Amino acid sequence: MDILDAYVATAPSAQNVVDIFKDEWSSKFPATGGATTTPGSAALFEDARIDWLSKTTGGFAGKRILELGPLEAGHTYMMHEAGAESILAVEANSRSYLKCLCVKEIFDLSRARFLYGDAMKYLSENSERFDICLASGILYHMTHPIEFLGNIARVSDKFFLWTHYYDESLRTRGNLAKQFEKPYKIEVDGKPYTVCKRNYQEALKWAGFCGGAKPWAFWLTRDSLMRAIADFGFTVEAIEFDHPGHPNGPALALVAGKVL
Repeated sequence: MDILDAYVATAPSAQNVVDIFKDEWSSKFPATGGATTTPGSAALFEDARIDWLSKTTGGFAGKRILELGPLEAGHTYMMHEAGAESILAVEANSRSYLKCLCVKEIFDLSRARFLYGDAMKYLSENSERFDICLASGILYHMTHPIEFLGNIARVSDKFFLWTHYYDESLRTRGNLAKQFEKPYKIEVDGKPYTVCKRNYQEALKWAGFCGGAKPWAFWLTRDSLMRAIADFGFTVEAIEFDHPGHPNGPALALVAGKVL
């Protein structure tokens, strides 16, 4: 690219900002955004999962929220619009982080702050507490998912997960099947869990890739996910969007609260 291609010759606009990452967007902007994202097919700025989370936990108004892996700040936008007192979002992918800053400017998310860094490292080094921790679409990108859940349990008495999980049905799912190795047992702090290594393969070639920082990640089985939550002193209070047949692998959303 010629350095002069980095300039624009049109008046400032939201579309100019969005087009910095043309053809790299996962999210579709709401109509109020004044811009079109490409390919931008995921309705993350108008997400029923976040509406459900709000209803399940009594709303976001006045709450201090930690968001892990904001991707393109679609959920940040929704929680900000719903009156969150503050949102601290931690993103490790540099291009996703910069897209979050674009969204912050376009929608004036004045009560949201975005940090560029590893969520696991942030959790392990942080002592700040939050009213709720949001971890949507990040657990299944972890290389140490049990430890990640344990770190979440340290910073809040309530958390939300939307995640894929491993199930043997993936072995019959065409292109998905070849991404997964054989599941096996691990031990964390003397407790047994079952994980399965998932390799990103061709997905790593897309400039808009938004998976984990390694070429692979470990998916928990559903049973291991539930046991890990209980092992860290939490109980699952609600489950929704329970989709064993999700096109990208079995998935569910849940809210968990600390057992007092």
